Amino acid sequence: MAEMNLNTRDPSRPGPPAPRVAVVGAGAVGGYFGGMLARAGVPTMFIGRPNFVAAVERNGLRLDTLNFNATIAVAASTELSAAREADLVLFCVKTTDTDATARALAPFLAPGCTVLSLQNGVENADRISAIIGRPAYPAAVYLAAAATAPGVVTHTGRGDLILGPARDQLHSIARLWQSAGVGCVVSDRIQDQLWEKLICNCALNAISALSDLTYGAIGEDDAAWEVAVRVIEEAMAVARAAGIQPTRMEGTEAAMATVRQLTRQIAAAHSSTALDLRKGKRTEIDALNGYLARRGHELGVPTPVNRTLWALVRAAESRSRAQSETRAPAGSSDIPDQCRPASPR
Repeated sequence: MAEMNLNTRDPSRPGPPAPRVAVVGAGAVGGYFGGMLARAGVPTMFIGRPNFVAAVERNGLRLDTLNFNATIAVAASTELSAAREADLVLFCVKTTDTDATARALAPFLAPGCTVLSLQNGVENADRISAIIGRPAYPAAVYLAAAATAPGVVTHTGRGDLILGPARDQLHSIARLWQSAGVGCVVSDRIQDQLWEKLICNCALNAISALSDLTYGAIGEDDAAWEVAVRVIEEAMAVARAAGIQPTRMEGTEAAMATVRQLTRQIAAAHSSTALDLRKGKRTEIDALNGYLARRGHELGVPTPVNRTLWALVRAAESRSRAQSETRAPAGSSDIPDQCRPASPR
C-alpha cells in the first residue's frame, strides 16, 4: 500500500528549520533525491516541464522505490524564478543544458544559496561556477532510477551521494540527506570520486545503449565485458596522465573490479544513455566517452575504443531523434523549445 506524505514539518521538532530546497530539473535524479527530502518534511520546490508540474499538482510526486511506495504532495513550477527563496539548489539538468540553465538561473539565486551539481561528468560544477560567479559544488551520484511517467520515479538500485570538497555547508547538507534516509558523505577527494563515477559510466553506458543490455548482462557477457575492459584501460591511462587517482581504483585491475561490482549492484538497470536513445532524446555521451577522448587527445593518450563508442552513440542518437520527430504528431510541442525549462536528468 502506498504511503501518503504531505510534505509538512512538525513544528515541535527541535533544531533549526530545514533549509528551503529547489530542484532544478525534476527528472529521475532530481525527483528521487529531492523527493526523499520532501518525504522527510524538507520544504522542496520542484522545477520541471509542464507535464511534470501538471502531474504532481494533480496526483503528487510518486516514489516507487525498493523499500517503499510513497505519494508526496509537493510544490512545483515551470519557472526558474521559483528558486528565488531557496537555501539549497539541486542542479539536476542534463549536461547538455548546463550552461544555458546556469545563465537563466543566476539572477534568481539568493546570496547565501548553495548550488549542488547532481550531474554526470566531471566539469559541470566548474562550468556552473564560472557562469553564476560563485562556487557550485559537485556530487558523485549513484542511483538506478527512471522517470517512468510524469511525476513518477521508479527506483531500482542504490541511491547515494558523495559531496565535496569538505565544507561546513556540505557537511550540513549531508546530514540533512542522512536524516531523510539517503546515504551521503563528504569527501576531500571529490575529483577522484567524480572520475571513479566517470569511468564506471564510460565503461557501461554506451555499451548498454548500443546493445540494449542491462548492466548485469554486460558483466556476464564475455564480448561486451571485453569492450568494457578496453574502455577502463584507456580511461585509467587518461586519469594517470591528468594526475588523477580515482578512488577504489589504485590500478586497472582494481578499476575493473569496481565496475564489475557495480554491474551486480544495479544489475537490472539500463543506462541513462540507453533510456535517452529510446526516447529520442539527446544523450550525455559528449560528457562521458566523448570527454575521455577529448582529454586523451589533449594529453597525448590514445583512446580509440572510447572515441568509437562516442561516435556510434552520436550516430544512434541522430537516428533516434529523427525517428522520434517523425513519430510525433503535428502540434505536439505545446511551447517553443527555446522557452522550455532545461531537460531534467
